[in-house]
Amino acid sequence: MGLPGGLILHVTGVGCDELNERNLMPVRKLKEFLDSQNVKYVSVVHSRAFTAQEVAESAHLPGRNMAKVVIVELDGTLAMCVLPADRKVVLQDLRNVTGSNMVRFAWEKDFKARFPDCEIGAMPPFGNLYEMEVYVAESLAENDEIAFNAGSHEEIIKLAYHDFERLVQPKVLNFTT
Repeated sequence: MGLPGGLILHVTGVGCDELNERNLMPVRKLKEFLDSQNVKYVSVVHSRAFTAQEVAESAHLPGRNMAKVVIVELDGTLAMCVLPADRKVVLQDLRNVTGSNMVRFAWEKDFKARFPDCEIGAMPPFGNLYEMEVYVAESLAENDEIAFNAGSHEEIIKLAYHDFERLVQPKVLNFTT
C-alpha cells in the first residue's frame, strides 16, 4: 500500500517479504515477540532518519506521538527512558523520582552490546527484551497509541499504548521537559 512521501505500510504479517534482509534483521526479535503475545501492530517503513523528530516527520507523525529511547545509568545500572520525541530527559528529575544517587546519560560503548539486533539509536522501548528497567514519561503514557523505532532507522512500529504497558510493565514517571 503506497502512502504519501514514499512510505510503505506493512500490517502484521502482510508484506514483510517485501522488505530486504537488512531491514528485517533488526526488527525480527521484536515482531516475533509481539506476534507471540497476539498484539496487533502496524509496521511503517520510512526513509532513513536518525533523530526521533526526523523519524516522526518521515513517518508523518506528530513528535508527541513518537517515542524515543534514551539509555541512562542509574547508580551503575543501565535503564531505558521512553519519552515523546519532542521532549528531553531532565536528569535531576529522573534522579528525584527514581531515588537514585548517581544518574547520567549512558555512553554508546556501555550499551551497544546489549542491543546486538538493533542499529544504535533505533532501539525499541522494550527493555524487558534486553534485561533493562523501563521508565516512561507520563506525557507519553497518556497517548492511546505509541510509535517507536523497531530496531532500524527505516522502520517504526505503532501499537496501542495499553498493549505496550501490558508487555513491558514500565514505571510511569515525570522526568521530562
